[in-house]
Amino acid sequence: MRELGIASIILIIANVAISYRGFKNRTFFESYKFEVDKILIQKDYIRLVSSGFLHTSWRHLIFNLISLYAFSGMLEMQLGIWSYLLIYFVSLIGGDLLALFIHRNHGDYSAVGASGAVCGIIFASIALFPGLDIGFFGIPLAIPNWIFGVLYVIYSIYGITSAKDNIGHEAHLGGALIGMLVAITIRPEALVNNYIIITMIAIPIILFIYIIVRKPHILFINNLYFKSKSHNLTIDQRYNETKVFKQKEIDKLLDKISRKGIGSLSKKEKEKLDNYSK
Repeated sequence: MRELGIASIILIIANVAISYRGFKNRTFFESYKFEVDKILIQKDYIRLVSSGFLHTSWRHLIFNLISLYAFSGMLEMQLGIWSYLLIYFVSLIGGDLLALFIHRNHGDYSAVGASGAVCGIIFASIALFPGLDIGFFGIPLAIPNWIFGVLYVIYSIYGITSAKDNIGHEAHLGGALIGMLVAITIRPEALVNNYIIITMIAIPIILFIYIIVRKPHILFINNLYFKSKSHNLTIDQRYNETKVFKQKEIDKLLDKISRKGIGSLSKKEKEKLDNYSK
């Protein structure tokens, strides 16, 4: 286990602080989580990044941070702060873009978590240092990093097929693949030196991504976070549906103002009217 660098420490602190605020403030959580229609229709692209700093629970957060802690030290020390951050954020955004593409017709689908970025760090580390053993917080048990990576992929595949939560499991695989590719781009000699392990890990990820892109209906089932009613609607249809709904809401508020005056609006109705006016 290597000592954490400054970038890793900052990312861990940011994840804890932003996730904690999300735990305490549901409005904040809803405003920054990954949600398909918010991104595709309302063009709220910040969610591609902000959702990576939110988590569903302390268990979800701690699991990601332990994984980040286990793999970050060596990678940041060897590549430097900026290459390390490049892998982290490109993996985060790339993983979310894959999830966005897969769920482009699932308007209500939402997800949160740093897992895409963490997977990018994990698999970048595996690509560059496949023989590295990892342990956790002084526990006298270490395993090769590539074994941990394989187990993480299995966990992600299970999460996709079970669809029991709103953790972005699809982003795990996208982040993992992109993290490996960016690391190999930065250190191309790794592909020559470690091509066996890179190939063993990359091929199953690519095949599974191919399956979920080409035939997602085989894997996905409805859950609490995206509703079947939106599955057969195109982006344009969902946009028009949202536009009609908002117009009806505005008409109701304006009608109330014309009958009873602006003072008759509740605080919530005033906020809604203000948001619609923007």
